[in-house]
Amino acid sequence: MNELEILQLIEEKKYKRLKKVLSDMNEVDIADILNDLDSNTTLLIFRMLPKDLAVDVFAHFSTEQQEDIINAVTDKELNYILDELFFDDMIDMIEEMPSNVVSKILINSTQEERNLINQFLKYPEDSAGSIMTIEYVELKPTMNVKEALAHLKEIGLNKETIYTCYVTDTQRKLEGIVSLRKLVISNDDAKITDLMDTEAVYVYTHDDQESVANVFVKYGFLALPVVDNENRLTGIITVDDIMDVIEQEATEDFQIMAAMVPSETAYMNTKVTSLAKQRIPWLLVLMLSATFTGRIINKFNDVLQAVVILASFIPMLMDTGGNSGSQSSTLIIRGLATGEINVKDAGKIFWKEIRIGIIVGLTLAAVNFARLMLIEKVDPTVALTVSLTLVVTVMIAKMVGGTLPLLAKKLKVDPALMAGPLITTLVDAISLMVYFSVASALLGL
Repeated sequence: MNELEILQLIEEKKYKRLKKVLSDMNEVDIADILNDLDSNTTLLIFRMLPKDLAVDVFAHFSTEQQEDIINAVTDKELNYILDELFFDDMIDMIEEMPSNVVSKILINSTQEERNLINQFLKYPEDSAGSIMTIEYVELKPTMNVKEALAHLKEIGLNKETIYTCYVTDTQRKLEGIVSLRKLVISNDDAKITDLMDTEAVYVYTHDDQESVANVFVKYGFLALPVVDNENRLTGIITVDDIMDVIEQEATEDFQIMAAMVPSETAYMNTKVTSLAKQRIPWLLVLMLSATFTGRIINKFNDVLQAVVILASFIPMLMDTGGNSGSQSSTLIIRGLATGEINVKDAGKIFWKEIRIGIIVGLTLAAVNFARLMLIEKVDPTVALTVSLTLVVTVMIAKMVGGTLPLLAKKLKVDPALMAGPLITTLVDAISLMVYFSVASALLGL
């Protein structure tokens, strides 16, 4: 049954039929449908869902819908939701909730849960510790396969993943990992210490979530252990959580590259004033930086007055330079984000961008020279001035666009800052300097 048919059942108040249909649906699809309804209708339908399904649906609600549900349900209903929610989902929810809702959640949590929540909330924002979960399967190296499988059957239902089990010693230090597949195909009396992989890849609680995402991409893991500074197993990060991180980091980079202050709030849920505040700072910086281009033009005002036609080519040169720089910076920023490119590659990148700039610049200059001579019918010296400037501008723009993100990475600044708007402004000033210098030399001004 599609979404329109379900909405029709809601409108016609055919709740018995609706409950049967929703019970057979995926929780993500149900959450998508309920997210678009008003809070009263959402609560009504949410309460008619089977309890286990209702908890899964709740985990996929928007923050606003979760807040409405928490405020509306009884303490008994909230207790059930909190008991059944995976711990990392509860932490993610608490981080987004206002203080009054957080207080209600904590009141309905056990002392042990409150201690764990407080511990997780102390981890730095965007760190591995802030996104990990404590719902994992822990085995001891002295166990045999039969004991391990019995342990899995006993606790596995409440764990977020059982496909990878983590082997720890008496001090909870990570010794290795063993897959469910290996357990199933091994003899019952085989020891875990003989089956485990001791070369486990792990991250630390304070590692940045973006570097954790790169580890997932590199190794293709479904889950990754998180340890503290003493190599004690603290939690795990699952692939569904890291997918959210990858989306969040990509969105943040796009916002920075568009000269905006990053925001995690959805566009449709953000106030106009907030969106304006996010955009104004960088626009002010870029607008004021344009003062340099104005001063350059004023400095060479006598050149423009002598050959007025030169002014008509300024927009084309500045646009081409800015676009060329943006092409290079986009590729380098993306390469840095995926780990394909490192700061140590700066020399190779610089040399490669020089060669690319020469090829692109000469090609554009040749086409432009032919256009100016055959179509525009301008003076050959003016055409040569514009075309030579084009070659130099494209070369410089490629080198600037390719190296500035690397410099930002070296200085531990987000490379996305060195994106289109900033590079365009810088290249604009450089292209004008080159243009007027070439014009002065060739035209004898």
